[in-house]
Amino acid sequence: MDSMDGIENHIVSIIGRSLLPEDPIHARNTLEWLLRLRPDADKALRIAALGHDIERAIEERKVRRKNYGSYEEFKDAHALNSARILAEIMREHDMGRELIDDVFYLVRHHEEGGEERTNVLCHADSISFFNVNLPYYFSRNSLEETRDRCLWGLRRLSGSLREIVVSFRYKNKELQPLLMTWISDFSRVLTPEVPAP
Repeated sequence: MDSMDGIENHIVSIIGRSLLPEDPIHARNTLEWLLRLRPDADKALRIAALGHDIERAIEERKVRRKNYGSYEEFKDAHALNSARILAEIMREHDMGRELIDDVFYLVRHHEEGGEERTNVLCHADSISFFNVNLPYYFSRNSLEETRDRCLWGLRRLSGSLREIVVSFRYKNKELQPLLMTWISDFSRVLTPEVPAP
């Protein structure tokens, strides 16, 4: 087993223990979307995509939304925590310092993007939220909370990438028209976007 297999297996093992059933699916799906958006993604991007939310699977270390004044503060703390945990795991696997630092940077900035590589990770994560997580999120949260989370996620995507989200279909027939309404409402408002890759 090479070092990439070892680190991936370790990440998957940890995420597999998450109390949220969508977390393992989302991790792999984010990696799949990353490879669709960037087929030549390097090792750091692949590790970051798989482990970007790893802290959510570790109950004793995960950040809690209730402890933060805003959703942005919460997401920032989540990204930092996941980056730290991934760096620890990579050190256990004797990954090189440069690779560890690169993955740390990518995961640390996966919620807001800001440059080409963090943008593609942000986009893959956002698309995967709509592809995998949204039905679970909707089942656990209020309509208003789900709408706000969807609008937050849509702001992270350019128009062409939002078209991917429009193509998704859900088993929950109540969710589909709600999402289409939110996307339509969102499209009428000018908002800042993370540039497409």
